[in-house]
Amino acid sequence: MNHRDDIIGILRQIPHRFPFLLVDRVLECIPGERITALKNVSMNEPFFPGHFPDQPVMPGVLILEALAQAGLLLGMRTANTRDEGTLVYFAGIDKARFKRQVMPGDQLRLEVQIISAKRRLWKFRGEAWVEDKLACAADLMATPARPNGDSDAGD
Repeated sequence: MNHRDDIIGILRQIPHRFPFLLVDRVLECIPGERITALKNVSMNEPFFPGHFPDQPVMPGVLILEALAQAGLLLGMRTANTRDEGTLVYFAGIDKARFKRQVMPGDQLRLEVQIISAKRRLWKFRGEAWVEDKLACAADLMATPARPNGDSDAGD
C-alpha cells in the first residue's frame, strides 16, 4: 500500500476531518481514471443515535458524501495537487439511486471513475458497494473554488 493510501495520507490530501471524514483507506487509484476506497461503518458514527435509533441506517446523503470524498481524492491525484487552501466544492448530483440500506458493521467499497475533467468542472460516476451488493450509485460533479470562495461551476 502506498503511503498516500492510508488515513494519514488521506488527511494530507483532503480537508475533511472527524466527524465528516468518510474515507478510511484507498485500495487503488489510477489518476485520470478511477479510485477504489473504503469506509468502515461503525455503530460509533455520530449520526446513528439520531437516525432511526432502533434500526440504525447510514443516511443516504452521507453515502453520497463518501463517494464525493473519494472523487475528490481521485481529482486531486489526477491534478497532482494538494495546495494548501485548495478547496473543491460539490457542484451537483444526478441519477442518485439507493439500492440497499447501509448498517453498522458494513464496509462500503467506494468506486469512482472520472466521466470528464474540464478545467473547472469535474464529473464522476460513483458506486458504493457492501460486499457484492450495490448500495448507492450516482453521477457527481465538483468544482475547484476561486480564492474568494466562489465556485466556477457556471464557467
